[in-house]
Amino acid sequence: MAASNVRWKVVGLLGLISALTYIDRLNLSIAGKYIQDEFALSTETMGWVLSAFSLGYALFQVPAGWLGDRFGAKRVITFAIFWWSCFTVATALAPNIRWVSWIGVVWPFFIIRFLLGIGEGAAFPNSNRLIADWISPERRGAANSIFLLGVGIGGAMTPLAISYLMTHWGWQVPFYVCGALGLILGLAWQNYATNRPEQHPKVNRLELDVIRSAPSSSLSVGFPSQSGPRVSLATLLKKPIVWCMILSYFCVGYPAYIYYTWFFIYLVNVRHLSVSVGGLWGSTPFVAILLLTPAGGWFSDHAVAKWGRCRGRRTAVWLGVFISAATLAAGARVGNNTLAILLLALAAGFNLFATTTWWATCNDLAPESSGSLSGLMNMGGNIGGWLSPIATAAIAIHFGWSHALYFGALLTLIAGLLWFFIDASRRLTDVEP
Repeated sequence: MAASNVRWKVVGLLGLISALTYIDRLNLSIAGKYIQDEFALSTETMGWVLSAFSLGYALFQVPAGWLGDRFGAKRVITFAIFWWSCFTVATALAPNIRWVSWIGVVWPFFIIRFLLGIGEGAAFPNSNRLIADWISPERRGAANSIFLLGVGIGGAMTPLAISYLMTHWGWQVPFYVCGALGLILGLAWQNYATNRPEQHPKVNRLELDVIRSAPSSSLSVGFPSQSGPRVSLATLLKKPIVWCMILSYFCVGYPAYIYYTWFFIYLVNVRHLSVSVGGLWGSTPFVAILLLTPAGGWFSDHAVAKWGRCRGRRTAVWLGVFISAATLAAGARVGNNTLAILLLALAAGFNLFATTTWWATCNDLAPESSGSLSGLMNMGGNIGGWLSPIATAAIAIHFGWSHALYFGALLTLIAGLLWFFIDASRRLTDVEP
């Protein structure tokens, strides 16, 4: 009898959920051009509106990860999908709220996007928690690249689809469509997934053996065969390596959010592309992400198999962040639109090439508490994401868009340097050896 293959279907569903989160977070950046024009919002004001999502998203990372570790990641993700889908629909209704005439249109957009961010904050920490339970240690880099592949899928689809819907039916319609997609995916997830493979009726004994036992070749380079005890949140916060993970992910999250918030508006307002052409070129960073994210997961796992977890994970991060920083700076400087956009797209792709290793390392360090550790790390990344649209707008206004992108490249390099202090082979425990 062959081993069943449920684990990869669960990971595939996580990839679809990840894609939906990026469709729902990017749709406002595409609609932002129309909203700015309709309600006469300044660039700085629009930066605050775009940052509201990241603020809610960052603040709920740790509570959501802890809830997944404590009560089960599947249940938390189900509730979160329905939550953020409702607030996606509410985004289209924001200008029609009764008290808009008293406080203006900006606050309803800010509050709704903040609440939407709270809902989406549960997705990534709990997805990583499920990967720790469903995937054997030597395949977690590849599994993380599949659920992060949703960033590329969602990002590549969003500029084209949202631009088309807005052009034909207005900027509100895409939010209704995205909300409906969320309700459908939430039902599919609830009916298929379980917290652990032992609970799934279609997982057979051979698949459980594959998941729970690491081969001897993996153990020889430091892959653990057992998950180990759950580490408390208080213990995680006492570890210097955890703070290095948080700070480094802050630095790599900042430039990523330039693509999620300002990139389409940058193409239209700065590179002077039309809305339809901007929608086409706006998908190129996410096509690069689509191609380079699985390559990053594959490279990270193979580097670990060759050099061990410490050197292997570091090598994967350093390769990705160096190329990302170089191409981001070059793209900011180049005058030719086609070449500049392709360089900026490569920067986004190699950013995610490296990012897969951050998530795999959470499972290396504390697999039974990876929801909490992932939440802490992703909180740092999304505090960077919250500051990114605000700081990018301020730097662009006062110093120019090239300097705004140079700053993103600088933070990318700092993210890589911090990995001199991160050793993925160190298992975190409540008691020091």
